[in-house]
Amino acid sequence: MTQPSAVWSLSGFGDEVDPDPAVQAAVLLALGASHIEVRSAWGTNVSELEHDAVVRLKAILDDKGLKVSAVASPIGKVDVSLPVEHEVTRLRQIISVAKALDTKYVRIFSFYRGEGQEQEEIREAVMERMSALAAEAAAHGIVLLHENEKGIYGDTPDRVLDIMETVNSPALRVAWDNANFVQVGVKPYTEGYAILRPYLEYLQVKDAIATTGEVVPAGEGDGELDATISALAADGYTGFASLEPHLASAHELGGYSGPVAFGIAARAFAGLAAKNGVDLV
Repeated sequence: MTQPSAVWSLSGFGDEVDPDPAVQAAVLLALGASHIEVRSAWGTNVSELEHDAVVRLKAILDDKGLKVSAVASPIGKVDVSLPVEHEVTRLRQIISVAKALDTKYVRIFSFYRGEGQEQEEIREAVMERMSALAAEAAAHGIVLLHENEKGIYGDTPDRVLDIMETVNSPALRVAWDNANFVQVGVKPYTEGYAILRPYLEYLQVKDAIATTGEVVPAGEGDGELDATISALAADGYTGFASLEPHLASAHELGGYSGPVAFGIAARAFAGLAAKNGVDLV
């Protein structure tokens, strides 16, 4: 066993465990996590959580001793034809949630194109919207984490890099997802790591099989998780690793695994981390 050479904070999407934050927290703590990534609570997405619910959520997490790594918002998971202000307004609400939960990170996406449109056709509109979102985040001391996902503009490493270089804001960084790259035909580490590493500030942990797109536990697919973890450990990454197993069912705004499958995913990742000298805390 390699001696730990890196220390990463373990987090996870709580709503993949259970709709109830108290259950989410208990399972994550049992798996050794110090943080939770908040996408929804009691079945309500963060974009629609009322202030009282956020206060209640914070009290539950404080009581359990669990901190929030990021707010996983649905910002940018909409058609790019919507007005710029549409998502900026929604972001303001989510920033208030992030502030109340004491985290600086908000996960976002980079917009869907209309039917029959090519990615190149929406590039200018995407950049306008991503720049407006980054400016709003910067004004509030928030860092947006762009998740690469199939169907949005920033689905491949080249287009994610295009967003980062064009917007050129410290308030916009990369949430790296190996499985999502696999699902768009990319070999994540081989084809994306070197160009995106300067912007990589958050690791979302899941794997996928290239031929089917099926999401599997870390190390069981074609996501080059082993190589990615090794490289991150070697070049000094000290951020979050957030479990997003997607092992039971998925819908447009999120996925679900349940406690048992979530535990399987957590143990698979812990094994890869230990192999590569990463201590998860």
